Amino acid sequence: MNSTPSAPPELTPAADPARLPAEPDGLKDLPGMPAVVDQVALARLYGEPLFAMPHDLYIPPDALKVFLEAFEGPLDLLLYLIRKQNFNILDIPMAAVTRQYLAYVDEIRSTNLELAAEYLLMAAMLIEIKSRMLLPPKKTAEGQEAEDPRAELVRRLLEYEQIKLAAHRLNELPQFGRDFLRAQVFVEQALQPRFPDVSVVDLQDAWRDIVKRAKLVQHHVISREELSVREHMSIVLRKLQSSRFVEFEDLFDTTRGMPVLVVTFIAMLELCKEGLIDVTQAEAFAPIYVRLAYTQA
Repeated sequence: MNSTPSAPPELTPAADPARLPAEPDGLKDLPGMPAVVDQVALARLYGEPLFAMPHDLYIPPDALKVFLEAFEGPLDLLLYLIRKQNFNILDIPMAAVTRQYLAYVDEIRSTNLELAAEYLLMAAMLIEIKSRMLLPPKKTAEGQEAEDPRAELVRRLLEYEQIKLAAHRLNELPQFGRDFLRAQVFVEQALQPRFPDVSVVDLQDAWRDIVKRAKLVQHHVISREELSVREHMSIVLRKLQSSRFVEFEDLFDTTRGMPVLVVTFIAMLELCKEGLIDVTQAEAFAPIYVRLAYTQA
């Protein structure tokens, strides 16, 4: 039990505990006031510092309140009395337990009747069980002995104890905010933008656009020309060496006809396969760029 006396209505704590250098005006005639104020004010009364407790101070009866926080209910108190004295919970000595329980209830009835009402119900149950145990046992119609009057109480106590132990185990588990905190680390992002990977569909669409443009400048000249993929691979590499990024469409010469475009596209795919060039794109539907793979980003 914890007793917490509350302050009188007109008496408030001192706001500043510092020493006052001089005596305030209007306090010279108060009883118990020193001639020279050189101590810490105990409280403030109507805004004035009070340096001594009045002899006629009246404390109302309700100023002292009793809070029962040790037990969470009648079953908790009853289980405490049984476990404290090492009683066998399956064979409870009702006389001793009831006497101690009633003594505890008498203490709280004088201070908090609402809180004692819940405990009085259990006290009535204990008295009933004790009275039934004093009577001779009655046999049932089948000739068996009647159930022990304490059986229901024992069952409730065992269930309550299991739930209390489970709650205690749960409370011992680490809890966020009580036992640990979530670590937060700020990681500075790289200043160099990372280009997304180019998908096959985007590469196909870019190739179709180049083919459409090449058809507009076709020449009706029938000729036989031997084209080397390795040679066009070298041409693409030379174009990329002159600049950091080259747009995909600038690598193709549409004026030389469809065969050259096809060989150039195959040469570029071979360079990608061998890891000599990178094909990048800033965002979806953005222009496609080509760069040398060994060039620092």
